[in-house]
Amino acid sequence: MLYSPFVKKNIDWAKERISELRKEIEYHNYQYYVLDDPVIGDQEYDRMFRELVELEGEYPELASPDSPVQRIGGEPQKKFQKVQHRRPMLSLANAFDEAELRAFYKRIRNLLESVEIDFVTELKIDGVAVALSYEDGVFVRGATRGNGLIGEDITANLRTIRAIPLKLRDNKKPEVVEVRGEAYLPISAFERINEERAQEGESPFANPRNAAAGALRQLNPQVTASRPLAFFAYSVGYLEGLNFRTQIQVLEQLREWGFPVNPQHRYQPSMEEVIRFCHEWESKRKSLDYQIDGIVVKVNRLDYQDRLGVVSRDPRWAISFKFPGELATTRLHEIKINVGRSGALNPYALLEPVQVGGVTIRTATLHNEDDIRRKDIREGDLVVVKRAGDVIPQVVGPVREKRTGQERPFTYPDRCPACNAAVRREPGDAMAYCTNRNCPAQVLEALKHFVSQGAMDIRGLGPQTLEKLLELELIEDPADLYFLTAEDLAKLPNFKEKSIKNLLNGIEQSKSQGFQRVLFALGVRHVGESIAELLVTDFGDIDSLAAAPEDEISSIQGVGPEIARSVHHYFQVEDNRRLIEKLKKAGLQFQVAGETLKGEGSFSGRAFVITGTLPGFSRSQAAEFIESHGGRVTSSLSSKTDFLVVGEGPGSKLKKAEELGIAPISESELKKMAITGGEETD
Repeated sequence: MLYSPFVKKNIDWAKERISELRKEIEYHNYQYYVLDDPVIGDQEYDRMFRELVELEGEYPELASPDSPVQRIGGEPQKKFQKVQHRRPMLSLANAFDEAELRAFYKRIRNLLESVEIDFVTELKIDGVAVALSYEDGVFVRGATRGNGLIGEDITANLRTIRAIPLKLRDNKKPEVVEVRGEAYLPISAFERINEERAQEGESPFANPRNAAAGALRQLNPQVTASRPLAFFAYSVGYLEGLNFRTQIQVLEQLREWGFPVNPQHRYQPSMEEVIRFCHEWESKRKSLDYQIDGIVVKVNRLDYQDRLGVVSRDPRWAISFKFPGELATTRLHEIKINVGRSGALNPYALLEPVQVGGVTIRTATLHNEDDIRRKDIREGDLVVVKRAGDVIPQVVGPVREKRTGQERPFTYPDRCPACNAAVRREPGDAMAYCTNRNCPAQVLEALKHFVSQGAMDIRGLGPQTLEKLLELELIEDPADLYFLTAEDLAKLPNFKEKSIKNLLNGIEQSKSQGFQRVLFALGVRHVGESIAELLVTDFGDIDSLAAAPEDEISSIQGVGPEIARSVHHYFQVEDNRRLIEKLKKAGLQFQVAGETLKGEGSFSGRAFVITGTLPGFSRSQAAEFIESHGGRVTSSLSSKTDFLVVGEGPGSKLKKAEELGIAPISESELKKMAITGGEETD
């Protein structure tokens, strides 16, 4: 019988009943979503849920953030706040065939100097990667992957997913843990939603992934709650208070905490078993009620993962085996050239629109000149198109037997199509480059990159606005954006008072972006977001980086000789040095935040890494303590690290510190150093 709000009960009874209902509902969520073994029907579950909603409405003082009622969805939000991930959410390198899997195995075996390597294979869910933060066992924040370093806070939307526990089960509850996984829309739910949209005259979603991403980025959580999103957890991104030895142990603990873990993951004692598993699921993928686009292969031992580390934004200890993309045949009308911000001439195909994997394809990449010649791709050809890794459209090749003789071989230009400057292709380089540093296409692409979301994130500066600013000669380079006035912007078509104010505010707010974002925004060749983070962590400020020789830059783990050469060359160019000076005058950040915000202190100029569990500090408290005394805290050891702060269970970092000659210190020694002016104590 439903509780009636008209029969007023005392608050003690209500508190006890609410607690009882919450436990019951979470128990049945666990049985349904994690164990796939429901013990009650939907009608009984709904009855309990409605009773809880009524009780919490009657006694709002008993509401709690970990209550199942939070899954209904709250008030609409005005915008999503930014969230910095405690550790980067990395991407994965891809293997497209058995040979590439074997090459991956050979690389890691050489690096580990060991033949005893085991693996875990997991289905690669085609959904939306999210990070879920728990403190003292309670869900406090959920975020999108974003650019891997900074995502968007979508906590209210993620609370609506019943498969995500609002409170961790099990007694092993860490003080802080960030769980990573994939939110997705089951195929059956996707088909039902599209049928309903068609009946209501709305356009259908292209595929389940797009529908899931759209649901999670709703400003109104009640819209998210109306779509039956599901979730699988697959890793722990950050943890305080517990240690694991293997990936299999991580997955087992995630399940114990109450997370759904994909039941198809497998322990694999050898690469041969991995390969068999990948081939098995190529044919079985269509039997699932969710989309997968490959298999994730991970080294099982976590100490091996630490030793292998990360190169650029990809972990060396994992790889994604991608299933062959879906194919379609269509007409290639014309081959065009896009000039990138580095001056690279990138060929692409204009196609007769065709559906591939639920997405309409109108353009596709052609890689480079050699690729076009090797495949003998011609304008007017009937071509086979696929979505590589189910994402990037590619031209596989021409259907030669269908040629009519009217097809036209493509001649790669020897002059830049944007500025008519000479094109140069260095020996051994796959790409040809425009030689004009002031090429308008390069300037525009560099500006688009500079203002993009992963860089300075200046809202309201789309390609058309940037083109108009260049056309009116209001700007020549990114630094000029910071000296625009309201009078300048009033010259833009359709720019009224509100638009002008918003854009000026957006430009001003971008000055607060950190050094890593600024360095990435500069567009140094080969320097993506993760490489920018490594450089910023190691050097701390732009002047130190600019003065560094190539060998010092390449000594950073994850930064190879080619990247080091590109970085060093960038700072030798007078135009680049002039741009940086203009940006400094504009007020952009060219130092790491600790040194910029904290100023001088006992640890000024010193870099620290923290490992293990400290007795008196959480990891974040220790970092705040160091930064408050002028120091810097980084996540990885390098030749620039001064001290390793060691707690209980330090792992492999202690051994690496010894190899690098970095002094290990305890928490008590750290505190003494803060008092003694940064000197080591006996």
